[in-house]
Amino acid sequence: QVQLVDSGGGLVQAGGSLNLSCTASGRTASRSVLGWFRQAPGKEREFVALSTVALSAGGVALISDSVKGRFTISRDDATNTVYLQMNNLKVEDTAIYYCAAGRSILPKPNYWDHWGQGTQVTVSS
Repeated sequence: QVQLVDSGGGLVQAGGSLNLSCTASGRTASRSVLGWFRQAPGKEREFVALSTVALSAGGVALISDSVKGRFTISRDDATNTVYLQMNNLKVEDTAIYYCAAGRSILPKPNYWDHWGQGTQVTVSS
């Protein structure tokens, strides 16, 4: 089992930045792929980014094309924490952002095993 606690959301103006964090705990946390999904009102949950292990340890990071160049994912294996640095935010980035843990790198929510409670990101124009 993996428990996830995500935080860092808030209200920001377009063009601004936010940094989300998610700490994983539990027996298999260190071996889990950690990632971020988001869900806007009336829309399906969509993949944002994932990290297998820290890049410094040879890990792999994947970023959705919709946020590439603006969002960066990083991971601290010592604390099992994954971060999502979001720059140049747009109104269309408004959503609830969910941290997720699993064994897959497939960008579909049903392939992921554990979810955080979600953190609201609201970008105003």
